[in-house]
Amino acid sequence: MSENGVPHPVEPAPGLPNPSLFETLHAARMGTNLSPRVTWIVGASSGIGRALADELVLRGDAVVVSARSMAPLLEQAVIEPQRILPIAVDVTDLTSLAQALTQILMHWGRVDRVILNAADYAPMSLAEFDPALFERLMRINFMGVIHGIEAVRAYFLARGAGQIIITASVAGYRGLPYAAPYGATKAALINMAESLAPEFAAHGVRLRVISPGFVRTPMTAKNSFTMPGMIEPAQAALHIARQLEGSRFELLVPRGFGWLMKLIRVLPYPIFFALTRRMLKK
Repeated sequence: MSENGVPHPVEPAPGLPNPSLFETLHAARMGTNLSPRVTWIVGASSGIGRALADELVLRGDAVVVSARSMAPLLEQAVIEPQRILPIAVDVTDLTSLAQALTQILMHWGRVDRVILNAADYAPMSLAEFDPALFERLMRINFMGVIHGIEAVRAYFLARGAGQIIITASVAGYRGLPYAAPYGATKAALINMAESLAPEFAAHGVRLRVISPGFVRTPMTAKNSFTMPGMIEPAQAALHIARQLEGSRFELLVPRGFGWLMKLIRVLPYPIFFALTRRMLKK
């Protein structure tokens, strides 16, 4: 930062387009130096991601919606074609995400924050123990986020600004019956984000996590048990959008249920296992 408060130019990472150049071209095309905040949501075809895209558009963001299937993304884009840019991606393919970033920069000139929300879920009992399920969920839920971070890492570091927001889950706090494959991926995300957040912050980039409870989505529809504190995707989106304007590392959705799960997180093992044994199917 110079004495007059103007940031010094930052050299782009090798092989990455100059962020300042794209922003200048975008401003010239729009005829103004002011443009909406650009949010990229990966995993926006249904559930929390789709509802969050709608909420952020209402709040004035330009939103990039991404998922494997283009059809539901196009449905969103038709409603707000000037505000929503649909780009299909495969989170298991790093090249797919890197190419999407280039498309976004060509279209809107910049990305201010990325929300890595893509995930899959399937319950699993001990009788159904399946190593392939562990591998599939780890590839999508964990490595999909790693690929997302890598796709934007050099761009955000070159700008010295930006936010990377990861959708984790309160299921990552402690191991719960029938959720071993899914919960393990979410626990890994929380640990990884805690590890990387200080280094990103030193470069002006904020790494944050969203920890939802039970939200009525196609994934939670796979559960056969009563889910306490269930909320609708639109409610979750409202909670998230409000908390995104704050500075906390973790966004609890909703906060009440999130704090209850935090209390369970610190229970001694004898008490914790006494509770989880009651969750087993008879």
